[in-house]
Amino acid sequence: MKKHSSPKEELILLGKWTREKLNDLLHKSSEIDNLGKRIDFLSRHFLGTPYRESTLVGDINMAEVFVINLEGVDCFTFLDYIESLRRSSSFDEFKENLRKVRYRGGVISFKGRNHFFTDWCKLNSDFIDDLTGQLGIKKTIAIMKLLNQKDDGTCFLAGIQPSKRVITYIPVDIIGDPILSQLRTGDYIGIYSEKQGLDVSHVGILVKEKDKTYLRHASSHNEHKKVVDQDFKGYITKKPGILVFRSKK
Repeated sequence: MKKHSSPKEELILLGKWTREKLNDLLHKSSEIDNLGKRIDFLSRHFLGTPYRESTLVGDINMAEVFVINLEGVDCFTFLDYIESLRRSSSFDEFKENLRKVRYRGGVISFKGRNHFFTDWCKLNSDFIDDLTGQLGIKKTIAIMKLLNQKDDGTCFLAGIQPSKRVITYIPVDIIGDPILSQLRTGDYIGIYSEKQGLDVSHVGILVKEKDKTYLRHASSHNEHKKVVDQDFKGYITKKPGILVFRSKK
């Protein structure tokens, strides 16, 4: 078996978790057949986890390190961990799946890291579907963007080549009951960004409970600074629109 990394290339911070506790959680979650409910079950255990940005290690000048940091997450690493956990039944499987979720071909490198939400879906297409167009009832908006390139021609991420991509999103003013009824617990939601060079400004997980719909996400807002559930419709009211990805196996 190919060895992906040596101990010096790993940084594992489990916070309140131990490998044994994670193995127990994953054993229980693997018995939940419905993928959305499994994602809800797993992500619920991370409510209250502190928000922490820039936990990944590596850039164009620094070698990439394989990081598992459950002490603190940002909105994107939160989804990385949950999607990897939902595919796993043990801690060792979680590590292997995280490599595949976060990096192209599971090969650890800064350039191969999925830096954009649409990268994440595109390069995990065996496991995740983009349902934005289907759910948008022919009222979606498609915008060609040069990802990673700002209006002034500089890059958000040095060393990452800008790439053309059509970003399709559902505008917020059409998100009423017909669309909400099609959303499912466990859907991955991206908040569309109007900035040139970005596909989304934020990501989270949709959760439905009785007649309520929430966005479960790692919030950077000062009143939260942790993983929280917020009313979905209230959260997106002043946003441009959403992208919707769904796990499929």
